[in-house]
Amino acid sequence: MITVIGSINMDIAIRTDIFPKQGETVLGNLFTTIPGGKGANQAVAAARLGSQVQMIGAVGQDAFGNELYANLKNEKVHVAGITKTSNSTGIANILLHNNDNRIIVVPGSNFDVDQQMIDQNMDFIKQSSIVMLQLEIPAETIEYVLDVCEKLSIPVLLNPAPAANYKREWIEKVTYLTPNETECEEIFGTDYETVLKKYPNKIIVTLGGDGAAYYDGNKIVKVPGFKTKAVDTTGAGDTFNGAFAHAITTGKSIEKSVEFANIAASLSVEKFGAQGGMPQIEKVNARLEDMK
Repeated sequence: MITVIGSINMDIAIRTDIFPKQGETVLGNLFTTIPGGKGANQAVAAARLGSQVQMIGAVGQDAFGNELYANLKNEKVHVAGITKTSNSTGIANILLHNNDNRIIVVPGSNFDVDQQMIDQNMDFIKQSSIVMLQLEIPAETIEYVLDVCEKLSIPVLLNPAPAANYKREWIEKVTYLTPNETECEEIFGTDYETVLKKYPNKIIVTLGGDGAAYYDGNKIVKVPGFKTKAVDTTGAGDTFNGAFAHAITTGKSIEKSVEFANIAASLSVEKFGAQGGMPQIEKVNARLEDMK
């Protein structure tokens, strides 16, 4: 079983042709709500590929919370570890203008994911083949989960996003760290190839359309990406992480798991919304067959 401990958000997207000045009211031409949050996204990505996934997180006792809870349940993610708290459900307010976006995140109930909530769900963690973390819940909770998993000898995949919330000392307790190229350089202060050589088989850097890379102890292994017609790249990183976790827990090598994750990520960008294009296992396997 994969346990995902992380954020559950409702993404609220608004598109406008006129970016408002201070104090100005303008008309928009799109409004939509999209289930999101990096934790929920990665849980859905792994579940669609056939993994048994347990989500530990929090939503509010409001309409968004009810919708997000139902969405995860519909995606066959186990929701017994989701707590409904007195805070509002987390949201990401996304303003789209001329292929640019500005995002305001209000964490809400995501910041209620604390040590007590982890303790309440300890049985799920103990049954896990891997625990997945991101950085949209409190840092104190991340540290506690890392300590728990270290004591229980449970592998941890940490996706360090947003990178500003990452602490360098966590690297020793993480099995796999999956930054993108920008996040890697922000965290470590140098180019990603130099970083990879310090952490064999631990850091996997995603490179967008160019795929991903890691250091196997002898050489840097670059696993190529797959060309596709991108509609929305929002959920590609989350799909990569969910797919990598699925593959590594089903016995694939790191290289084969990265290849599998690259394919899943390439398929995910062909539809709108972070979760909208996340593929089922059949689609990934079909593309793998096409490559042979």
